[in-house]
Amino acid sequence: MSAIHVPPHVGIIMDGNGRWAVARNQNRTRGHLEGLKAAKRIVAAARELGISYLTLYTFSTENWKRTQDEVGFLMGLVKQYLMKELDFYVQHSIRIRHAGNLDGLPSDIAQELKTVADLTRTYTGMTVILAFNYGGRDEIVRAIKKIVKDGVPEEAITESLVQSYLDNPDIPDPDLIIRTASEKRSSNFLLWESAYSEYYFSDKLWPDWDREDLVAAIEDYSKRQRRFGGL
Repeated sequence: MSAIHVPPHVGIIMDGNGRWAVARNQNRTRGHLEGLKAAKRIVAAARELGISYLTLYTFSTENWKRTQDEVGFLMGLVKQYLMKELDFYVQHSIRIRHAGNLDGLPSDIAQELKTVADLTRTYTGMTVILAFNYGGRDEIVRAIKKIVKDGVPEEAITESLVQSYLDNPDIPDPDLIIRTASEKRSSNFLLWESAYSEYYFSDKLWPDWDREDLVAAIEDYSKRQRRFGGL
């Protein structure tokens, strides 16, 4: 990997859990369990490859439209596994951060996210941002509301000012965004932050992803020229 340019920040839209399960005549919840295993594999691989920031789109503001059973299962996954993986975070020196609307979550889930973020705040190996109850438009709207509440005068509102009101203003914008399962849209993921991100689309369903898939995405990214609007 020494000859390949590793992007500092990678975002992943982890798609295809349900389709993975349906293709095997299994309940969609089994797909989410396998998707969790894939996430752990990719986090470990990203840490090994030298990625500094990894944002995982785990539950969107639109995912509340799914069945009550599926939403309940996804909330249960967070409750059951987030703290359970603390040894994994310690082993790899992984700092956990959250992006999204905590106020819209059940109080126990919100507290779980806060607790893990606090327990891992000093780790410096890699930062994993869990986008949970996250929507790009919602993030921007919440930022605007905070700006209004703080009484910021119109002439003081700049891009950098808005950036400072986002969920994780100290995290650099994603260099590469990966989407799995053949879908080719942003789905409200990091709308502000992804203005100049490179996109990589994979046909492979998320539960089947492994280190080699991440390497392939980085190799593809390395071949691109990023101009950021210039020549």
